[in-house]
Amino acid sequence: MNFETLRREWFGNVRADLLAGLVVALALIPEAIAFSVIAGVDPKVGLYASFTIAVLTAVFGGRPGMISAATAATAVLMITLVRDHGLQYLLAATVLAGLLQVAAGLLRLGDAMQFVSRSVMTGFVNALAILIFMAQIPELVGVPSLTYAMVALGLAIIYLFPRITTAIPSPLVAIVVLTAISLGFGVDLRVVGDMGELPSTLPVFLLPDIPLNLDTLLVILPYSAAVAVVGLLESLMTAQIVDDLTDTPSDKNRECVGQGIANTVTGFFGGMAGCAMIGQSVINIKSGGRGRLSCAFAGVALMFMIVVLGDWVRVIPMAALVAIMIMVSIGTFSWGSLKDLTLHPKRSSLVMLATVVTVVWTHNLAIGVVIGVMLSGVFFASKVAQIFRVTSELSADGRTRTYRVEGQVFFASTGRFASAFDFKEALDRVVIDVGPAHIWDLSGVGALDRVILKFRREGAKVTVLGLNEASATIVDKLAVHDKPGALDRLMGH
Repeated sequence: MNFETLRREWFGNVRADLLAGLVVALALIPEAIAFSVIAGVDPKVGLYASFTIAVLTAVFGGRPGMISAATAATAVLMITLVRDHGLQYLLAATVLAGLLQVAAGLLRLGDAMQFVSRSVMTGFVNALAILIFMAQIPELVGVPSLTYAMVALGLAIIYLFPRITTAIPSPLVAIVVLTAISLGFGVDLRVVGDMGELPSTLPVFLLPDIPLNLDTLLVILPYSAAVAVVGLLESLMTAQIVDDLTDTPSDKNRECVGQGIANTVTGFFGGMAGCAMIGQSVINIKSGGRGRLSCAFAGVALMFMIVVLGDWVRVIPMAALVAIMIMVSIGTFSWGSLKDLTLHPKRSSLVMLATVVTVVWTHNLAIGVVIGVMLSGVFFASKVAQIFRVTSELSADGRTRTYRVEGQVFFASTGRFASAFDFKEALDRVVIDVGPAHIWDLSGVGALDRVILKFRREGAKVTVLGLNEASATIVDKLAVHDKPGALDRLMGH
């Protein structure tokens, strides 16, 4: 990376990045505390994690402007580990998860994102928007009626203030105004301080206090592997969304390495594992943040506020942060996808809906995305298998038939391929022209083998024509029809 790229990514949007980072930092505080509670650890574990992860992914990550911190997606995976073995094992699992993510990046597994279809992406975004909104419901149930008025005022400021000026992010204005009203009028509302005790010191380096042996590894490895996979999946999906929002590319493999470095270091500084956060990333982008400075400053501002300005942060009404997250939910949801349900192919719409339902039902983004990708793969294979046909022509003397194969020969089309040939026809010679076709896999090669051997069993001479270079390579490597005993093996089945 050259100096000009570094300068642009860090200092090409300084004022907007700093203001956006400040807004994000305020939104991170209650979530980091909440995620700590989910995992069953002290609030400072999530707050320290958000600080270190945000700063380190800003430096080492592959997606400028994306926010990473402690998240619910990774916190829920650690509940059993913390309950059964304690905090020190969580820290060790975080370190190992980071190392696994670094390895994934070095192995270029980030390139697998190209196999995630647009329908899965839309389903992921919509499901996340629903989950973000659902996460705010506890703050809106059983609360004083004034809370609803404050949330409504916060939303009004967020959506109307940009009509006056966009120089200051409207979410930041909403936080300041609602906090001022709460303090000025002595309103008795739930505040950030009610979420848990804020730390008063910076994190310090420490080695997890665990036995360094195989038994420990066997305990933490399943949790670390799950965290590594879920964290990378959510991070790469979020990176793709930020790519689309900003019309800029990102390095997915570098992002894997960056996430891994951040988690590894975080485990040594008393923090829990984390990953990219689509909600905060959208807040950042909508507040004007575009560069690495926004994420780094969000982490630094977070730690500064809880350590130095903790007394002020504690009195921020939760209504202000709920209003911001509702704005994020509304902005994240792809409303156009509802109209597209009647316009897009039914299979694409089904993939999107299946992803949404699975994620919302399980509260697990990884499961939803895996289901969506699997459905996309099945539907794609089914569609490609239909783009296939075999025609034939009999020679004038009636002794030679030429079969012409068109389309893709692979596991999903081998049934139609085999049924297209008439093995009972009395012929001296059969020509199979696969020039317009492509043989993709072992199933396709096996189908060709069986067709050739069955014709030979009936006494016909078989010639295969037109194999393209890729098909010829796989056929030469895997085919058995010209190997000794192939016909005997076929007749033995």
